[in-house]
Amino acid sequence: MAESRTSSAQRARVFERAKGCCEYCLSQEQYSPDSFAVEHIIPLSRGGANALENLAFACQGCNNRKYTNTEAVDPVTQAIVPLYHPRRNQWNDHFAWSDDYSLILGLTPIGRATVEKLQLNRAGLVNLRRILVEAGEHPPV
Repeated sequence: MAESRTSSAQRARVFERAKGCCEYCLSQEQYSPDSFAVEHIIPLSRGGANALENLAFACQGCNNRKYTNTEAVDPVTQAIVPLYHPRRNQWNDHFAWSDDYSLILGLTPIGRATVEKLQLNRAGLVNLRRILVEAGEHPPV
């Protein structure tokens, strides 16, 4: 059976690679009231590995909503598509910020399905983004 826990060294590498931001909604851990986690992009229960290329840094909201899902429905086409994969996909290819940087817009079926499934524009996130924009701390670099 595969090891289900990540090592402290793996967690540190995942945090550094993500620059302290959720790899889905780009929330910054330093401004979050909730803890972040290292999550398996493809869950172990679905054959994913406990390797760096299958690990992502995620806020609690995104991690909980993603759960063991790897696919979701694109709200435009109604097709079942893969969720955004932080190791295989580039964030800017699938998402963009609204003009005021408060909303994440899905540009592709993958982006739209991920915005919907993970609720990347949750009220608390949108409010935090607005405050951080005013403070010059959002979007993250």
